[in-house]
Amino acid sequence: MRRKITLCYRKIINAESTGSWEKLVFTDTFNEFKMQSQYYNQDGKHHTFGELLREVPNAEKLHFLVSGAVINYVKQLNQTIPDITNNVGLHFLKFNQFRFEIVNSDLRNSNKHVVAINFYSEELFHIDQIGDHLLTCKTSNMENKPLLTDMFTITPYLTIYSIQE
Repeated sequence: MRRKITLCYRKIINAESTGSWEKLVFTDTFNEFKMQSQYYNQDGKHHTFGELLREVPNAEKLHFLVSGAVINYVKQLNQTIPDITNNVGLHFLKFNQFRFEIVNSDLRNSNKHVVAINFYSEELFHIDQIGDHLLTCKTSNMENKPLLTDMFTITPYLTIYSIQE
C-alpha cells in the first residue's frame, strides 16, 4: 500500500519578484492592504502590519480581507502550482486549495510589502524518495497496471504537508 501525501508550496512575493504575474499580485495586494487597513488604522498612528496585529483587535482579518485581491490571479493558474516542475520540465502539480497571508507590510514603503500564497496539492501517492527527489503518482494502481509517475526535486518552500498510510 502506498502512502497518500499532500504537498504544500509556499510562494513568497515581494518587491524583488520578477515575473509579471508576481508583480501584479504584489501591486494589487499592497494597494488592497492600504485600503483595507484604513478601517483598523483610522487614527493613522500605525504604519506596519506588525503594529496593526499587535495593537489593534481583529487586525488578523486583514489576511482574509486582502486575499480578495489575489483570487483572480490564482484562477489564472488553472489549479496548477507555479514554479514546480517535474524532471522533464513540465508543470504537473495540481492544487485544490490555497491560503493567502500577509508576511509583512509598511504603509509608508511598498518595498517592505511581502505576501505568501500557500498552495496545497491534490492527493498524490508517494512511491519513493531518491536523494532530494520524490517519485509520485496520481493513482494507487489497484489493477497492477504500469503507473504514470512524476519525479521532481524537493525545492525550497515545498514540503510534504500531510501523509496517510
